[in-house]
Amino acid sequence: MSERFLKWAIRRHFREKGFKVRIASIKLGNTEIDGEVEGEGWKMALEIKTPGDDLTRGLGQLAEASVFGYKACALVTTLRKSKRVDARAFDRLGLVLLGVDSKGNVHQVCPSYARLAQSRPECP
Repeated sequence: MSERFLKWAIRRHFREKGFKVRIASIKLGNTEIDGEVEGEGWKMALEIKTPGDDLTRGLGQLAEASVFGYKACALVTTLRKSKRVDARAFDRLGLVLLGVDSKGNVHQVCPSYARLAQSRPECP
């Protein structure tokens, strides 16, 4: 799956939800992110990684982006690759992991609401 396809899918996903999406290289200190999503009073940093890219580097880029005022940070990759990632890093750092399937549908892999409900029984 190409980076171009991932960018198209993520742009479409957030625009359908009514958010403003900017997919462009955004320089933040010593790093760059691939885009941002803006809602009313908040912004989310996006880092897009193809299956051949280094996801660990993406985590570092998002960690640095969180210092620059982003309320949330999301790593976007293919759904197949996202399901093979150990989600503990995302949980610990408070990051979001989004997976894009072959049809261009975006799935939130982490945090998993099912996993949150299991770890905290009081959650609905």
